[in-house]
Amino acid sequence: MSLTLSHVSINPCKIRERNGKQFMSQNFINILSTKRAEESSVSSSIKPQKSIKLSTTRAELTIVAPTKQSCIPFFPELTKPGIPFSDLHVEEVVKRQSQKIHSFDRDVQARTKPLFDPNFLEESYERCRGICKENAKSYYLATLLMTEERRKAIWAIYAWGARTDELVDGPNAEYMSSEVLDRWGERLRDNFEGRPHDILDAALVDTIFKFPLDIQPFIDMIEGMRMDTRKFRYENFQELYLYCYYVAGTVGLMSVPIMGTSPESLISVKRIYDSALYLGIGNQLTNILRDVGEDAIKGRVYLPQDELAQFGLSDKDVFSGKVTERWRELMKEQITRARFYFNLAEGGVSQLDKASLWPVWSSLLLYRSILDAIEENDYDNFTKRACVGRSKKLLMLSLAYTRSLSTPTSTTNPRIRLLRKAL
Repeated sequence: MSLTLSHVSINPCKIRERNGKQFMSQNFINILSTKRAEESSVSSSIKPQKSIKLSTTRAELTIVAPTKQSCIPFFPELTKPGIPFSDLHVEEVVKRQSQKIHSFDRDVQARTKPLFDPNFLEESYERCRGICKENAKSYYLATLLMTEERRKAIWAIYAWGARTDELVDGPNAEYMSSEVLDRWGERLRDNFEGRPHDILDAALVDTIFKFPLDIQPFIDMIEGMRMDTRKFRYENFQELYLYCYYVAGTVGLMSVPIMGTSPESLISVKRIYDSALYLGIGNQLTNILRDVGEDAIKGRVYLPQDELAQFGLSDKDVFSGKVTERWRELMKEQITRARFYFNLAEGGVSQLDKASLWPVWSSLLLYRSILDAIEENDYDNFTKRACVGRSKKLLMLSLAYTRSLSTPTSTTNPRIRLLRKAL
């Protein structure tokens, strides 16, 4: 099924007028509770008059229309659907990784697990940690709340993704070609067979042999980098969604086997994966909004072309870097969309393994705070980089903690000490 996510918004409900048309946009998402997000029909306490069907990535949501006194927020201007999960082969990835959980020991025994010198392997993970800390400060902060084995695995995956991204955005990007990415894909397959090419590969190989990871999300991420070499404009949200899946949704699929799922989970494993993918999409949409100015310098515009036009804007306005009322209105809608994905992700986050709840909640809330920072900068994402300050980070970490645990954590917990040191 397709995903028409731009129909729902999140900020307080308000009637506005554009191009002579009245429309409603802003906050509705809170009524999508975890259970309701699980069902194909979402009900509210509002007295229904008729049904309006919205197509979603994984299931149809039936939103009940309100009485005249109520307000249903939606995006009448931004209605391009996303990509059906079936087209992305997500179900196949979930099935394979779920099967690997049950046959993982046999699978590892069937392959030749490389024997690394402990000091060499520790140095490999330490270098991966450095890459994560340098390039993704808020994300890195959340990893410090994970168990040691899990945070190392996440560092290894992040470092591989960063190196993949550097192929098309790094200092040698001018020498980039399809053949280079083909060779990178062959190298990835060697890693999955236990054959690292350098010290950074060693951490990824060790992670592959510790957790039931499937190779497809990694291959898809390489495809996302390939898109960056040949595509610098996105005609609509459907095209952008595909890109977001390749470069960030895939990270969600990679992360679930590492984070683990709760034995008491009330939802299917597939739905947990769906939420992980939504989190990745939300993260990437946030990246795009935060980096508008930086991308413009490189001649890139990731905002959908048809949506720019709907607000009377074009690439010229992006390159000019001027914050106008039209720009603010566009940004409000784009931020609302990103928040929509974060809200969709919450249901699955709550069903992860208990030890992973705090760090994953922290990652979600910290990243969502970047959207707040864009608003606080008066939507100037041309000259001001949206950052989350230290006090806000502490607040989000505290909020994440209350959402993930019902009992206090000891202040002697080694993860707390790591966190204090990082801050």
